[in-house]
Amino acid sequence: MNQLILAESSGYFAVLLMIGITIAVVVGMLFASFILGPGRKGKIKGIPYESGIDPVGSAHRPFHARFYMIAIMFLVFDVELIFFYPWAVLYSGSGNIAWFVAIVIFTLFLVIALLYDIASGVFDWR
Repeated sequence: MNQLILAESSGYFAVLLMIGITIAVVVGMLFASFILGPGRKGKIKGIPYESGIDPVGSAHRPFHARFYMIAIMFLVFDVELIFFYPWAVLYSGSGNIAWFVAIVIFTLFLVIALLYDIASGVFDWR
């Protein structure tokens, strides 16, 4: 019993060690860039673009709503497609027809949502 607790705690120790090393590397890089990097400030450094051309108008132009629709659809479909990987690994060769039906229904929902988006003209950029 004592060995089981020790084995489980060593797994957590490895994860905590990795998180600690990651935080130390990030803090170290930020500190090094603050110390070693140039700290020049001025009028030209404060403008949005340093190409030598004076900016015209506001830098805060609104994006079209279709841009946000495409971004949201990408996130939704991307997150939903991530569910296929665990299903493929866990239920490949299990022979359980109920899981296959669940995957087919999930895929049909994705295809129907994509066809609806195409039919509603969300992907039309004109």
